Amino acid sequence: MIGFIGGGNMAEALIKGMTSQGMKEIFVSEPREERRQELERLYGVKTSGSNEEVAAAADIIILAVKPQNMESVLAGITGRITSGKTVVSIAAGITISYLAARLRTEKIVRVMPNTPALVQEGMSVMSLCECFSGEEINRVRSILMSIGRVITLPEKMMNAVTAVSGSGPAFFALLVEAMAAGGEKLGLDADNARELAVQTMIGTARLLETGMPPERLRQMVTSPGGTTEAGLKVFEERDLRGIVDEVLRAACRRAEELGRSK
Repeated sequence: MIGFIGGGNMAEALIKGMTSQGMKEIFVSEPREERRQELERLYGVKTSGSNEEVAAAADIIILAVKPQNMESVLAGITGRITSGKTVVSIAAGITISYLAARLRTEKIVRVMPNTPALVQEGMSVMSLCECFSGEEINRVRSILMSIGRVITLPEKMMNAVTAVSGSGPAFFALLVEAMAAGGEKLGLDADNARELAVQTMIGTARLLETGMPPERLRQMVTSPGGTTEAGLKVFEERDLRGIVDEVLRAACRRAEELGRSK
């Protein structure tokens, strides 16, 4: 059985993906009764108001709680976590060593998913110890693959992952906001400007998904002396690459700070 401690948005994204792939025997603990009823109605999962009950019943336990609540959650379930259970944390900044010091299992996986998981287009990165068998880790990977793509990286890379893919959806969303607002200033109505910006981002992502290098796509769109070149020159003058570098470094530093505070 797969158990969720917490039934928020990211937990729901995983549950939606899992049930769409035919995965069953899902047990969710969630303190809000109305939320438990909603998850039962939408996905046919079993729910409980008790974290201990879910931890005792499940062999894979997914910690889907806020980092600031992790200490109290772990204190309540540690007696139910035996050495044969696998614990998967999707809480930002919570390290494997932090969890290992509080739980009686070495089978711990740290995962950084991202918000596009809500539409099964997520990017998840796993870090784990070498104590897993191939079959065990494949079960965890199949759960994550139900919401998008999955790669495995050393835990030391998690802060960089947080900056690029964890925070990345907000950065792309800001660019779309800016493009839509700029379109309005040029005379487009709000709906048309938003549709143009969003679909252009989607279509560009699809092209890049084919393996086309981004610099190649940029060259294809850019004609000498044309409109794209005029716009790109502004990016160059304002040092867009430098700004993006600063943005990612700031996000990475904050991830490091949050990790040290645990």
